[in-house]
Amino acid sequence: MTDTPGWASPSPSPDDDAPDSSDKAAPQPPGPQDSQSHQQHQPHEPHQPGTPSDPPPNWSKAQPPRADWTTPGWGGPQAPGGVGGGGHQPPPGWGASPGWGASPGWGGQPPFHQHWGNHPQAAKPGVIPLRPLGVGEILDGAVSTMRAHWRTVLGVALVVALVTQTVSTLATWWMFSGFDAKLNDLDNNPDPSVSDVMSVFSAMFAGLGFAQLVNLLGTLVVTAMLTMVVSRSVLGRPVNAGEAWKDAKPQLLKLLGLTLLMPLIVVAVLGVAAVPGVVALAAGSEPLAATLFILGALAAVGVAGWLLVRFSLAPPALMLEKQGVAKSMARSAKLVRGSWWRVFGVLVLTAIITMVISSIVQTPFTVGSLLVGGDTMGGLFSGESTGDLSLASLTITGIGAAIGMTVTFPISAGVTALLYIDQRIRREALDIDLARAAGVSGYESPGSTQPRTDAAAPGN
Repeated sequence: MTDTPGWASPSPSPDDDAPDSSDKAAPQPPGPQDSQSHQQHQPHEPHQPGTPSDPPPNWSKAQPPRADWTTPGWGGPQAPGGVGGGGHQPPPGWGASPGWGASPGWGGQPPFHQHWGNHPQAAKPGVIPLRPLGVGEILDGAVSTMRAHWRTVLGVALVVALVTQTVSTLATWWMFSGFDAKLNDLDNNPDPSVSDVMSVFSAMFAGLGFAQLVNLLGTLVVTAMLTMVVSRSVLGRPVNAGEAWKDAKPQLLKLLGLTLLMPLIVVAVLGVAAVPGVVALAAGSEPLAATLFILGALAAVGVAGWLLVRFSLAPPALMLEKQGVAKSMARSAKLVRGSWWRVFGVLVLTAIITMVISSIVQTPFTVGSLLVGGDTMGGLFSGESTGDLSLASLTITGIGAAIGMTVTFPISAGVTALLYIDQRIRREALDIDLARAAGVSGYESPGSTQPRTDAAAPGN
């Protein structure tokens, strides 16, 4: 981890609060006087920042311009060897890339005659090009990781899904086994005590809580390990399940604390929003209390959603930067700042895609479960009984859920990790350090003539 530049949390700098380069206006083409000066071979003058041949602000000169930076076509001849024949050469990644015209003033290149609306040619040592990513590229990167490392990715996801679904299936069967008889006994009791009621529902709550705990732990493990797999796949490096587990294990307790902290924050927000309604209810004004409860609930949902998106990149920050819980949340807030709607949109789109995939995968198994336990499932859906669900029907449903989780786990974990990497590329030029770590030619470390090929993969 500490051997790889760019992955450790950077120290504060004056650019920390600077707006994203995506917010900058596109540069304007030169006027007639500039064209005449090129034609007349005027002496070379220092290049001024902000001209179209410059990269966008906060970007390294060793990087092509952003994918969405468009510039009108240029015309006019150029002096041989650049402006004034000085032979000024472009930085790495500019001018000579396939499919690119030359920026005005670069020597030995044809005139720039195309818009810069297409994606630039960027280094791609792994599953993503090392430049700011589009939404489709983030999703494609997650799927490409699953294809490139399918043994590790699907193996980890399948093992975790099988364990969690086995526990969930057994817990559900235990909860509903004989539940109808217990409810009938309670209904026939004219004066049931609190202990009688608790004896009926306590087993259900205990089984449900245990199943949810196992699901939580399984989700933590698969998220942590798949984040490490994605971080290495970005550099084009192989990884197996043992290496992913070794990298993820030291951070699991912190990740558990972060995962438990997020619902507590949501509960705290809901509690604060309910205070005005509680006060109005205590004062005896029920209509006002009802209004305040509704308004408070709406406000709480908005605030909770905003906080969840703001801290959504904390898990990969915690895993890849070896941060603590508080620092990882601060890093996430910094990376999301100014891009909240974009991050929100990517997360919502991913949730919709995974939900659709999971539904498609589980539908045949749900139908098979209904065929096996038709009578009991029918009683459950009609409300006539709890169903006393058979273990066979629950097992079929569990198999479908496990397969769905095996497919959707890598997508959701991969998108979150790549979204974190994309935000760091946009804000901190992480792509340069990743290219150096991957040994890409033209991105050598300062003072070195050889590309850096011995850097550790992110997360080490």
